[in-house]
This record gives sequence, structure tokens and C-alpha cells, in this order.
Amino acid sequence: MIEDGVRELAKGKNFAALTTLMPGGQPQTHVMWVDCDDEHILINTEVHRRKFKNVEADPRVTVAIWNAENPYSFAEVRGRVVETVTGPDALASINALSNKYTGGDYAPEIQSERVVLKISPERQISR
Repeated sequence: MIEDGVRELAKGKNFAALTTLMPGGQPQTHVMWVDCDDEHILINTEVHRRKFKNVEADPRVTVAIWNAENPYSFAEVRGRVVETVTGPDALASINALSNKYTGGDYAPEIQSERVVLKISPERQISR
């Protein structure tokens, strides 16, 4: 279950930092759009990206979300990617995220295939 403070930040127009683990164990962090459902943090990417390859090999991730109006208000979720969603649902997800952050459908060219990473939290904090 996503805690209320985490949900509020993930549902808002706030950015997140997704940290995955490279093959050699080094962390890799990307600033991302973010959303959530009742049980998962949701991140949308493409299947050819390094971050997707990282979570295929090691599903452990950390997501930090900060309040766009007050970066001292933040949440951190440590967990695992427990499911991936592709196809029409992933396309709908990226368009919904784009509308949330930019006010319009996703415009950049999709280079491979969109995928939603469903992250199940193992530890959540919000401040």
C-alpha cells in the first residue's frame, strides 16, 4: 500500500529520481515523471533504455520524489520492480503523464516500446 504522503507527492506535478543498479553494481539515477496506484509507484520508460535493462537484471530500485514548490518536502521509496506493462496501457500511461506535466500528449518520438515499471515498496518515508 502506498502511504498517504508518498501518494500525494507521486500524484502531484512533482519530479522523481529513479535509482537503478548497473551490471557492475554502480547506482544510476535519472530524473523522471512519476505516478502511483494504490500499491505501486509507477515509472514509464522505454525498453531499450539502460534503466529498463538494469531492472530486468536487478529489480531493486529507489525512488525519491520532491515537492516542486518545496524541495524540503520529499518522499523516498525503496522497493522492487514487480511487474512491467507494455502495449496500449503503457502508451496511455505516458500520455497521461505528459498531460500531467506538460498539458499535452507525449510528443517525442518513441524509439522502441514504452513500458511501465510497477514498483512495490519495501520502505517508504515522507516529510
